[in-house]
Amino acid sequence: MLYKRLIGIFIALSIIFSAGVFGYKIIEGWTTLDSLYMTVITLASVGFMEVHPLSNAGRIFTILLILYGSGVLIYGISVITAFIIEGELTDILRRRKMNKKISQLKGHYIVCGADHTGRYVIEELAKTKKDFVVIEKDAEKIKHFIEQNILCIEGDATHDAVLEMAGIKRARGFITSLHSDAENLFVVITAKRLNPDIRVISKAVEEESDQKIRMVGADGVVMPNSIGGLRMVSEMIRPTVVTFLDIMLRSKDRTIRIEDIEINPGSSFAGRTLDETGTLDIEGVTVVALKDKTNDTYVFNPSRKSALTTDNVLIVMGNVDFINKIKDRAAVHS
Repeated sequence: MLYKRLIGIFIALSIIFSAGVFGYKIIEGWTTLDSLYMTVITLASVGFMEVHPLSNAGRIFTILLILYGSGVLIYGISVITAFIIEGELTDILRRRKMNKKISQLKGHYIVCGADHTGRYVIEELAKTKKDFVVIEKDAEKIKHFIEQNILCIEGDATHDAVLEMAGIKRARGFITSLHSDAENLFVVITAKRLNPDIRVISKAVEEESDQKIRMVGADGVVMPNSIGGLRMVSEMIRPTVVTFLDIMLRSKDRTIRIEDIEINPGSSFAGRTLDETGTLDIEGVTVVALKDKTNDTYVFNPSRKSALTTDNVLIVMGNVDFINKIKDRAAVHS
């Protein structure tokens, strides 16, 4: 709002300056430079003497120029002061810096919607130190994210331009947690059209929406109501396990998670045994299983002599910082 008012003030001042210059030229017959100089010292109220003696018409014109010009200047100063005090200038600078950071991201995640479910998604991505961008229409939520230095974009996730601004073509994953299943379905279609290779996870409220959202390209669909029911049963029949998972997920001292590490072509882990990678010797990290992508099977608690290939995915549990170090070691280095 203030931004539009500033533009209006700039236009008004431009009109007054132009009127002053052309007014003195027409009324007094002065040169452009003399007319401009007289306009500036009149509006600035510096008290310098007149460039040339003024006629009666020139004096009346000067009075009007002072009244209108000073009014616009005073109003402009008050708006600029409010612009700075209310923090909108800081917000604009932060957003420009944020947009620059977003344009440099690659292999990041995009989160659409910051409702109750989306908030936990954002919190988890932040805890596990992932690069991500939030897309949200609510200006107040966006302001909150900016204050927390969370990369975000204010806009409608169903629009191509907004997704492209978030780096959809460079992103690794896409999570949509909008209010309705129809919105989520439409966003999935849009995201998959812009980047067919991106992994998409969508929220669904109605059970019948699950299959529909998968049909348009979602790689996974999560129903919070269903998960909530399973959690309630787990609390009843396996309380110790649930307590362990709660401690793991909600610990404030350290972040413990279960993560997967893909062995891609060119990885330093490819062609080596699990023992040779040194992963088993890292304190605070446990290898839970080894997945074979060719037949989608798992070997739980694999032996040290297990040979790793590009068809494998390591599933490990432990401190996120240590897991990230293993991921760096397993990554493809050019």
